[in-house]
Amino acid sequence: MALDAPLTIERKAGRNPGTRILILNGPLTLRNMFELQAELRADPQPQLSILDLSGVPYMDSAGMGMLINHYVHCQGCASRVVTVGVSPRVMELFKLTKVDGIIPRAETVEAAESSN
Repeated sequence: MALDAPLTIERKAGRNPGTRILILNGPLTLRNMFELQAELRADPQPQLSILDLSGVPYMDSAGMGMLINHYVHCQGCASRVVTVGVSPRVMELFKLTKVDGIIPRAETVEAAESSN
């Protein structure tokens, strides 16, 4: 997948009320993050946002910054965000920026929903 490929977003309701699942496919970069940013800012803020990153092969610093901003926003709204399916390449960025110890992760969407 090319680094300038589009980012697609599949929206799903979780099995519990107040849970939003976003399944991302494509690189999360400055070039293509604005649709996701708008989706994350949409009202009402869910109690739990699950971001499935299993289809994200690459993330740049702008994409990481957006995730961090969303996490901070959720903290201020008494809601939660959990990432799932983080690829080894994206996990390296999480570790480099120390985000791996801040933003909660789960192995699967089902596990993230159960953590609520």
